[in-house]
Amino acid sequence: MPKDRSGAGDPVRTLELLWRETGQEAPQPGRRGPRQGLSVDAVVRAATALADEQGLAALTMRALAQRLGVTPMTLYTYVPGKAELLDLMLDDTYRSMDRRPAPAGEPWQQQVTRVADDNRDLLRRHPWLADLSVTRPPLGPGVIAKYEYELAAFDGIGLTDPEMDAALTHLLGFVHANALAAADAADHNSRQSDEEWWAVSAPLLEQAMDAEQYPLGTRVGGAVGAYDPEAVWAFGLRCVLDGLARLIETRTGRRA
Repeated sequence: MPKDRSGAGDPVRTLELLWRETGQEAPQPGRRGPRQGLSVDAVVRAATALADEQGLAALTMRALAQRLGVTPMTLYTYVPGKAELLDLMLDDTYRSMDRRPAPAGEPWQQQVTRVADDNRDLLRRHPWLADLSVTRPPLGPGVIAKYEYELAAFDGIGLTDPEMDAALTHLLGFVHANALAAADAADHNSRQSDEEWWAVSAPLLEQAMDAEQYPLGTRVGGAVGAYDPEAVWAFGLRCVLDGLARLIETRTGRRA
C-alpha cells in the first residue's frame, strides 16, 4: 500500500485552500451544490477526528462522506481529494499548537526541550501524524508558523542558518521515532502486557540461552527489564541536547 504523504496533491489548489480567506470556501462553479452548513473547515475537522479515532488507513473520501452525511461527490466540491485533504489536516493540527514565547534569558536547552515536548504531545493527541510522511510539508500558515516558532529555540546559540534547520530536523526526527516506538509498545501492551509476556518467555529463555555465551546481553537485559518509554525519551533527548552543546562549544570556544 502506498504511503500517505504530504505535498502529493495539486500544489496550486492546495495552496489556495491552505491560504483561503473568509468567504473563499464556496464550491467551484459548475459543481454540485454544497450541503447547508458544510465548509472546508468542517470537512477538515471531521477528517481529523476520523483519523484520530481509526488511523489514516480508515480515512477515505467515502468514509468521510458517510461521517458527514453527504455523498463523496459533495466532498469533492470542497477538497479535490485525499492528498490535498491530508495537507489541510496537517496544517490545521500545526496551527492549533500552543506557542508560548520563551521567557527572557531562558537557556536554549529548555527552549529546545519545550519544542520536543510540544511535538511529542501533538503526536499523542494525533497518532496518525507519525504515519504521515512530511518530507514535502504543505506551505500553509500552520506549518510556516510552527517552523518560525521552533527555529527561535536555536537562534543565536552559535549555529549557522542551515545548521539551525538541520538541528530542528534532527530533533523532530528523534521525536517522531520515539513516538512510533512508544505507540507500537502501547499497541502490544493492549493485547498482552510486558509482565505477562515476560512471565511466559523468561523461563523458556533461561533454558535456551547460555548466559556465559552472551554475558553483556544477560547483564544489560537483566538491568533494563521491560521497555520503558519515558526512560528512553529522557536519555535520547539528553543525547540530542548534549550533542548540540558539544558542537556549539567546539564552534564558539565557550560552554553551551
